[in-house]
Amino acid sequence: MLFLVAALLLLGLMLGTVAHAPLSFTLVAATVIGVWLAVFAVRERHGRRRETSS
Repeated sequence: MLFLVAALLLLGLMLGTVAHAPLSFTLVAATVIGVWLAVFAVRERHGRRRETSS
């Protein structure tokens, strides 16, 4: 999943509108999205374990 985030960020830097944003903003946005995806993955995994153990 992190590989996908990194690939999309690099694609955006080369081709998308993120190329016009400052690098610091881009890095902050990528970090926020990465943390959000990680939290989502942990919550999903935790929720599925709870359902199957009941």
